[in-house]
Order: sequence, then structure tokens, then C-alpha cells
Amino acid sequence: MIQQIEVTLKPKNRGFHLITDEVLNQLPNLPKKGLIHIFIKHTSAGLTINENADPTVREDFEMMMNKIVPENDPDYKHTFEGPDDMPAHIKSSLMGSSISIPITHHQLNTGTWQGIYLCEFRNSGGARKIVVTITGD
Repeated sequence: MIQQIEVTLKPKNRGFHLITDEVLNQLPNLPKKGLIHIFIKHTSAGLTINENADPTVREDFEMMMNKIVPENDPDYKHTFEGPDDMPAHIKSSLMGSSISIPITHHQLNTGTWQGIYLCEFRNSGGARKIVVTITGD
């Protein structure tokens, strides 16, 4: 069995946002075992899996990404969409555009403290679309 669903995420402010429940609430029942693949259809946002309990982890991610890829670097050539745009593209490539998670007993088989993050790198990115592909039996 293969299912594919396009999900629209609510607009988020710039930063790292836990979206596990928002994604799961828009999906059909998961198979007994399988794999879920999630792909974001944007070049200025990303996806990752990390700490789902302490929100300061997400704040620290935002702080470090801004240190690694600062805005207003005079060497940027792609600047016509604002100072957050080119850094957003670089951050998106660093974080990645997809994740895969095993499914076991009709649930995501993540670690106790793991959750799915939307990494929003634009100040006003708007609603984001993801494609979720579920394989399993």
C-alpha cells in the first residue's frame, strides 16, 4: 500500500516549530508497519527531527542558524526578496527538505523525545505545503 497526501501547515513565524501533531492530525490511520516520508515544497524552509519537550532547544537552533548564516552579508547576490531570503535558502539546504520515519504498530516509531520540526527561515513564510508519502501494510 502506498498513500500520498498533500498537507498545508498553518503559517508560522520565523523559527523552529514542533509540527508532529499538526501533521498527524491531517493523515489517515497509519499502517501497522511501514515508512512515512515527508517532503516540504519550499526552498526557504526545512524539516528535521529533534527534541520535542524543551522549547529552548528550538530557540537555540534559531540562534545558531542565524550565527552560521547571517542576514545582510555583503557578498550575497540574491537580495531582491529581502534580507532574510538568501539566508533562508542556505539554511533550507543545510537542514534538508525531507525526513523519513518508520511506522510500527500504527504509530511513528520515534524516540521518546523526538518530534518533527518545521524550520521556518523567512520572517513571513506563510502557509507551507508538505507531501506525505506513507508506505506499509
